Amino acid sequence: MNIEKEKVVSFHYTLTNDDGETLDSSRERGEPMSYLHGAGNIIPGLEKQLEGKAAGDAFQVTVPPAEAYGERQEANVQRLPLKKLGVSANQLQPGMILNLQTNQGPAQVTVLKVGRFNVDVDANHPLAGQPLNFDVEVMDVRDATDEEKEHGHAHGPGGHDHG
Repeated sequence: MNIEKEKVVSFHYTLTNDDGETLDSSRERGEPMSYLHGAGNIIPGLEKQLEGKAAGDAFQVTVPPAEAYGERQEANVQRLPLKKLGVSANQLQPGMILNLQTNQGPAQVTVLKVGRFNVDVDANHPLAGQPLNFDVEVMDVRDATDEEKEHGHAHGPGGHDHG
């Protein structure tokens, strides 16, 4: 069975950057990742490369930033008043992830620098602007259930659990 729209795909992957550092690996967690193909549950460049593959297929692919987390946008680096965030400087450290409510909805930002009255944050995804190197092994391909199609994602091991 080949990977196509409305198939649930389970695959193992190791994600590395261009320096060869492992950024994430389903193999280390022991559980393959599962997703509903065609539902936009994984980055577009990887989903495109999985199209047509079958259980047992293994491949390596580099996904460019435009098909992953996008290019870095300097406009996403901003200085915010601590008063507006409702926190004090001693509660924040560079590298921390904050969840903020913005005019465009919730956003995760990374703290870059903490001052006495302001904090510099970066709303770019941490992997924005980077090509992503995947080593992939397709473990299983199956038809999606009606419920999975309706919900727009895989259920069960490695997928989403409404439990």
